[in-house]
Amino acid sequence: MNLSNKRILITGAGGFIGSHLTEALLKKECKVRAFVHYNSFNRWGWLDYVDKKIKNSIEIFAGDVRDPNGVKEAMRKIDVVFHLAALIGIPYSYHSPDTYLDTNIRGTLNILQSAREFEVEKVIHTSTSEVYGTAQFVPITEKHPINPQSPYSATKAAADFLVLSFCKSFNLPVAIVRPFNTYGPRQSARAIIPTIIIQIKSGVKKINIGSTRPTRDLTYVKDTVDGFIKIAESDKSISEVINIGNNFEVSVKDLINLIAKTMNAKIEIMIEEKRVRPIKSEVERLWADTKKARELFNWKPSYSLEQGLKKTIEWFSKPDNLNFYKPDMYNI
Repeated sequence: MNLSNKRILITGAGGFIGSHLTEALLKKECKVRAFVHYNSFNRWGWLDYVDKKIKNSIEIFAGDVRDPNGVKEAMRKIDVVFHLAALIGIPYSYHSPDTYLDTNIRGTLNILQSAREFEVEKVIHTSTSEVYGTAQFVPITEKHPINPQSPYSATKAAADFLVLSFCKSFNLPVAIVRPFNTYGPRQSARAIIPTIIIQIKSGVKKINIGSTRPTRDLTYVKDTVDGFIKIAESDKSISEVINIGNNFEVSVKDLINLIAKTMNAKIEIMIEEKRVRPIKSEVERLWADTKKARELFNWKPSYSLEQGLKKTIEWFSKPDNLNFYKPDMYNI
């Protein structure tokens, strides 16, 4: 599928990955309708801060994916849907699981129902590596057992199966992108890399963190976005679940030390109990097998961890960007 001039809806367009995806698709001359979460301040998330020329090219739709009527309006005359809208914070899912059911499952159902009604050409649904749980074997292929260990990952797994059921039941053309841990400019401070960077930039020497033992497979956001686009373009991706990752693992402890070294900072790691997940809920090991993405549409990451970290640190080091964050506060 050639995406140029296609009418594309991106849910969660004001978020971290969604805003980068919006920029990338506009550069491909797509006609983008950005679904942002309605608020009385008329704020569009990170889309408020993209280049003015890009912002002026976006059609904004403010709504809520939990509302089927709003979703239906947003989906009119759309060719392709990138569904990214979701609640993603794992600690908050312990606190308010009902909201995750409504947004991540009901919101996905609303997208699927409207996509079926309007006969869209393709739906690209966003999953997460968290649905695998702690790796039972590595690297993790798409055939790895699904084992959610948090309310968040359980709702994402449920949404994935719902998407696949619409493909089987109604022949809806869908593809599921399963990103491993994505990082880069604009990421929430709830994620590990921004948490480390903003604490170091604030001048503290003792870095508060959760468990340092788990390993993660980290992908720079531009590579993740490229994966989304290639999945949308490939006819071979229909009805498939596809990992997007870097095919390596690094422990949180080693990651902290690498960031500190890159920033020329001398730090001490402090384990803060409130940041530690319940022991049975912690995903101890994630390492992506990306062979399927390579074989289906020749996708592979372009950025090494060191290259991606340098770009991310550069962005967070700009005072105007750092001002978006509160390094002295932990927000679940």
